[in-house]
Amino acid sequence: MLISSAAAAAARAPHARRQHHARSAIIVAGVLGMLITSPGTSAAQTASAPPAKFEFRMSGGGLIATGAQRNSLKDAQFSAAQLSWVVRPSLAITGTFGWARSRDLASANSPKLDVFTSDLGIEARPTRLVLSHAVTFSPFVGVGAGARSYNYRKLDVDATNNLAAYGAVGGELGVGRVGVRIEARDYASGFKPLISRGNSDTRNDVVIMAALRFNRRASQK
Repeated sequence: MLISSAAAAAARAPHARRQHHARSAIIVAGVLGMLITSPGTSAAQTASAPPAKFEFRMSGGGLIATGAQRNSLKDAQFSAAQLSWVVRPSLAITGTFGWARSRDLASANSPKLDVFTSDLGIEARPTRLVLSHAVTFSPFVGVGAGARSYNYRKLDVDATNNLAAYGAVGGELGVGRVGVRIEARDYASGFKPLISRGNSDTRNDVVIMAALRFNRRASQK
């Protein structure tokens, strides 16, 4: 019975990996496609586009473990500080530092575990939809890479550090000077066993976060 269960799990593993790779390929293809098509949109907006500027956001949401990660990591509250440099209206470079307050489900008593993520990525913002006089919607897609660290809050155990990459999709709804931004990220990161010994592998989780910001008032001419 154990042999047949192990064989079934092994048979499902390649299928799960293929699904994850296919999902990542779709996100990357979408980003590249929007980057390729965005110059035309950018050119049409050049006359009224504001100069390059920075956007700072404090975001909140959740980290949701998927696949094998669900056996090791508890779903957790997630907070992030984000700084975007808007190179042009259709392109931005975004740095993110995130903190999830989780638990290690694979260890006795599920000790508290801080999950820190630091990364840098690009966002394609190909168009800005004007829904009414005061309401706009700006969709975006992005890709990026950085580092993921796992650190026990109270146990005297060294933190583990891993490479991480993500694909993102989202949008910002603007109502007057107020902007509400929703973003979903699909992370793939290295994972080393936190306490027990074992081989490193690749894990997957999803981060969903929201932020509220105030846009500056347009200059009057």
